[in-house]
Amino acid sequence: MKTQKVWFITGASKGFGLEIAKAALAAGDKVVATVRSNAEQLKSALQNENDVLVVNLDVTKEDQVKQGVQDAISKFGRVDLLVNNAGYGLLASTEEASDEEVRKQYDTNVFGLLNVTRAILPHMRNQKSGHIINISSLFGYTASIPGFGLYGSTKFAVEGITEGLALEVKPLGIHVTAVAPGLFRTNFASAESYQASKIVLDAYKETVGHVRSIIGHVDGNQPGDPSKLAQVIIQLAASENPPIHLPIGSDSVAAFRTKTEQAGKEVDEWETVSNSTDYPKN
Repeated sequence: MKTQKVWFITGASKGFGLEIAKAALAAGDKVVATVRSNAEQLKSALQNENDVLVVNLDVTKEDQVKQGVQDAISKFGRVDLLVNNAGYGLLASTEEASDEEVRKQYDTNVFGLLNVTRAILPHMRNQKSGHIINISSLFGYTASIPGFGLYGSTKFAVEGITEGLALEVKPLGIHVTAVAPGLFRTNFASAESYQASKIVLDAYKETVGHVRSIIGHVDGNQPGDPSKLAQVIIQLAASENPPIHLPIGSDSVAAFRTKTEQAGKEVDEWETVSNSTDYPKN
């Protein structure tokens, strides 16, 4: 008989978070779904009173995070899977983005993720089991679209946090995976979801400016199906030996291979120079 698992999913009001919550419930599991507002709307969308707890929670507010995790433990007794999904995109060149805009991006995408992870880990340590799934991005290992470099840098951080954390918690029976989706038909590219810098400089009209002009046409035309990604997450959660890094989507896999090939060529080209810095061997 299948053991019922408890999921804790941040940013579950729409997009990947909502699809993963639905898939987990369909698999017979229990779900704690967090939203910043409109909890009743999400409850209605999930339509499962017994196996769902919807929590109003802003990942950037540590007190709310701790209370939300405690509510989850009080309701279901444990958390088996944490999906750090809450986050948003920032469209801006590095020069155009203000300090406030960049800090807000990091507060949600990086420090918010850490807030939730720190709050969950003591319970997973006590259980001696658990799986933390951090939603990264193909932009987390390649800067392929001008204007999303700063957003991508937060996902580079997520990849690094995942890798370091995996080493720390492996002896405790806890797995950690960074999932890097490509372009999926969520509302990430819609004007309601990403934020754009208030400053727009003419110097970047051929790069970031071009992306600003076409992003509306991208929305709804991405190659990835979010419901299929959710099924991959269900499969990942059932794995006894999950990967630390998992690109999802043909575009993400292709970007990963291109990046590793390019990095290998650069290392080969500069290897003699790079190795010249060692002390002479005795």
